[in-house]
Amino acid sequence: MAAIVSTPMKAPPVENPPERWTLQAGDAASAVLVIPADGKRERRFEIAVAVSVVVPADAHEPWLQVTVMANGAQQWKRRTPAHNPGDYDGLDYRFRRSVPVGQALRIQVAVAGAGVRRRSLLIEADES
Repeated sequence: MAAIVSTPMKAPPVENPPERWTLQAGDAASAVLVIPADGKRERRFEIAVAVSVVVPADAHEPWLQVTVMANGAQQWKRRTPAHNPGDYDGLDYRFRRSVPVGQALRIQVAVAGAGVRRRSLLIEADES
């Protein structure tokens, strides 16, 4: 009787694993995430921006504003009254962006407000 030898199969190597870029800017008023160019392929990213602020209990008409720029062009801007006195409030924004071969992607986020304290600013970009 012949012996049967089993050889484990290896998964083929992933040529271009999906990219993930993250920038945690803490309580900064602005932040820039730069994704370097790729000279071989076009890429598509889903970008998520999350901003949170502390709203003091005694704040008078507090507000929060977030501006998102992609490669120098305004992608989104929102100014809204801040809610939750004595707690946190925030704004989130998501969008997709294609990045042509040989071009970088520069995501810039600016946070403004009155009667609030910046708490966190997070920019994430996941290749899809």
